[in-house]
Amino acid sequence: MNHFITNIVQQTLTIDGHAYTAADCRDRLYNDFCRHYGLDSFHARLAEFLQEWFDSSETVRVHTSGSTGTPKELRVEKRRMMASAMMTVDFLGLQKGDTALLCMPLQYIAGKMVVVRSLVAELNLLPVTPSGHPLKDLPEAPVFAALIPMQVFNSLQVPAEAALLKDIRQLIIGGGSIDASLGEVLRTFPHAVWSTYGMTETLSHIAMRRLSGPEASEGYTPFPGVSVSTSPEGTLVIHAPAVNPDTLVTNDLVEFDAQGRFRILGRRDNTINTGGVKIQIEQVEDALRPHLPFPFIITSVPDAKFGECIVLLVENTRTDDPLISPAIAALPPYWRPKQVFSVSQLPKTGTGKPDRATARSLAKELALPPLSASPSCSR
Repeated sequence: MNHFITNIVQQTLTIDGHAYTAADCRDRLYNDFCRHYGLDSFHARLAEFLQEWFDSSETVRVHTSGSTGTPKELRVEKRRMMASAMMTVDFLGLQKGDTALLCMPLQYIAGKMVVVRSLVAELNLLPVTPSGHPLKDLPEAPVFAALIPMQVFNSLQVPAEAALLKDIRQLIIGGGSIDASLGEVLRTFPHAVWSTYGMTETLSHIAMRRLSGPEASEGYTPFPGVSVSTSPEGTLVIHAPAVNPDTLVTNDLVEFDAQGRFRILGRRDNTINTGGVKIQIEQVEDALRPHLPFPFIITSVPDAKFGECIVLLVENTRTDDPLISPAIAALPPYWRPKQVFSVSQLPKTGTGKPDRATARSLAKELALPPLSASPSCSR
């Protein structure tokens, strides 16, 4: 059983092997890091967060990513962040002195929670400026790392980085879906790899599913102290009093297995109703992903006849690319995009997730009016 330091004034943080007290973090670390790394450095952002953590307030500021709506600023309680941190550390079996890679932006909950886990469990924090290749300058693999799927994918393309990735003892992946081909690669990893489920309101994740080894599963297992159920609309309901006093009704459509694990089917607000048939955006994207090697997003546009029509946005790719037509033809008829538009850059949120609202607006601007009169939108 871990011994956690939950009295903030008694906490110290080890960064790259150097220990800093609460007074150090509050009074001098920012100036020291600015001099050594630069005013705009990631280390300076870390020192700013530590100043906020060690001030007299009981809360810290956190920004939502905007993947489910307009980004907003929240005030979250430090004691609840520590409760979340302890759940993760216990679940993964991390120990005092273990190295923890910090390569996530610190304005969002994922980055902040890596720091808080290091504070309460006395981990050795390794700050690396967030990028698509966070492992490229590391001499050895950290014990623990939290990455997004894009960082994992990129690291696998470079042999030296892929070797480090496989050596991470506890790797958690969040902030986006993991497609089938990436999942197959991760299943072969020798150590523990996990997909996380959570959101800003749950102060990072409240459930995990194993991606590597024979224990790999499609279902998420809630942490002890977290109970989950379904709403009348079929969406996930979360009761996690240690991290949020409110019962959270999400927009994530789920199904449960006999062991009480849940599988995410997609977001309720990512459902396209075309001619009375409800299509889940994530399912269409999953079906297309093995056939389209370039970035894309499925979205919709209003249509007078069908209500909505499915649209495919592709990034820096010609709409007559020879891979597109056969990929669409392989889909079930009602899943097939009726129009394809090429954009220079797909809209993303600050955490790299698809910006669904902006994608819909962009597709609406690009659509050819009137849609229902166009042969491309007929059935």
